[in-house]
Amino acid sequence: MGHEIEKIALRRGHEVVCRIDADNQEDFESEAFRTADVAIEFTCPAAAYGNCIKALQAGVKTVSGSTGWFADHREEMEQLCREQGATLFWSSNFSLGVAIFSAVNNYLATIMNQFPDYDVQMSETHHVHKLDAPSGTAITLAEGILSHLDRKSSWVMGTLTAPDGTVSGSTSCQPDQLPVSSIREGEVPGIHTIRYESEADSITITHDAKNRSGFALGAVLAAEFTAQHQGLLGMNDLFPFLKA
Repeated sequence: MGHEIEKIALRRGHEVVCRIDADNQEDFESEAFRTADVAIEFTCPAAAYGNCIKALQAGVKTVSGSTGWFADHREEMEQLCREQGATLFWSSNFSLGVAIFSAVNNYLATIMNQFPDYDVQMSETHHVHKLDAPSGTAITLAEGILSHLDRKSSWVMGTLTAPDGTVSGSTSCQPDQLPVSSIREGEVPGIHTIRYESEADSITITHDAKNRSGFALGAVLAAEFTAQHQGLLGMNDLFPFLKA
């Protein structure tokens, strides 16, 4: 993702003033880093929180696309933005296609709220290197369904298919729960499928990412937006149609 983001940032006329990874964490305190308008953070759940804190403490607005950490630290991030003037743009997914898919998901759930004979479940597939399951995007989509579908009150982990093909867990759950299953295989950038099923028929919507360029472009667009705005930001701010 870092290479893809840098490639697109340079293509759009931006300058990359600093590159930080696990081997040069001290550069968070460098003058080069402090000159940045925005830092873009894509790492892993274990590193993301610390990276964002270091960036924000350096006075650099930050865009984070790392999942598996934000829910546990949302209140702290809100407080930093509200009381200390920090700016953080976080999203579980920066793809424009996923943003459109999310809007379709919310609209479909609103329609399906009128038809209780349809039950719903979700699955997501990602590459074997992804550590968190279900994906942050799947959780965001599930929360969208929950906010529009009265008969569902929470999501639960469904099955997990490991890279070796081993399957654990179950999609069996309470009627008011939404099961979200995960598959880890190959180098899949990301597939999210939502399925409504009744005895008569089924309705399925899917977003299938072909590569990571769409995510990288979205991250750069978010950085451009973040440079001009303040506070705790998200895709709803970048794409107003998501608020509908």
